[in-house]
Amino acid sequence: MKRLMIAAAAVSATLLLGGCATTIRSDVTTFNQWPAQLPDKSYAFAPVAQQYNTLELQSYENLVRGQMTRLGFHESNQSPALQVSMRFRTVDVPTQVAYPAFAPMYPYSPRFAYMGWRRRYWGGWYSPFYDPLWGPMPAYELETEHRYHRELELSIQQAGDGKRLFDVTVRNISRNVSTPAVMPALVQSAFHDFPGPNGGARVIEMQQNPKS
Repeated sequence: MKRLMIAAAAVSATLLLGGCATTIRSDVTTFNQWPAQLPDKSYAFAPVAQQYNTLELQSYENLVRGQMTRLGFHESNQSPALQVSMRFRTVDVPTQVAYPAFAPMYPYSPRFAYMGWRRRYWGGWYSPFYDPLWGPMPAYELETEHRYHRELELSIQQAGDGKRLFDVTVRNISRNVSTPAVMPALVQSAFHDFPGPNGGARVIEMQQNPKS
């Protein structure tokens, strides 16, 4: 799946993506029927089919364990009161972006040469900004950039009757190709201000762990 975006100003595109290196911004939606009192905070992860029980999933379950421990829950394999399930996915969405030939804040392209001025094919120079007294509109260059759409779903339910107590969905769009590098922030966002508003959608920003 490909999309086409026209960058009216390379500066705007750079500012939009510049924070992704250190900050993970996610859309978080929570639903809960969390009881006022929960005397038994034992839990276990819901069993998954063998083909889905990967080392990657187990790694992310460890992240959830850390958050559950922080909130006072403890894992138990003997008649736990709660059951935790999680699902995640990453979709690579190649996006075609049209950049003007002049892009002073975009240092990753040959268009940065000549201090932002580019030579006409028939000689001379032109400015990137349209001026009826200067000449034609500047040329645009198409580049393919990858946007990684990630979604994390977490659910906590009563083990006895299966009543759902907490559902959260975390969605994030990033240019970071590594899901393991982003997942710690997504899990933290899922448990932010637990159990969160019922039916509330929020934008949550978390610092990315540089060692992740």
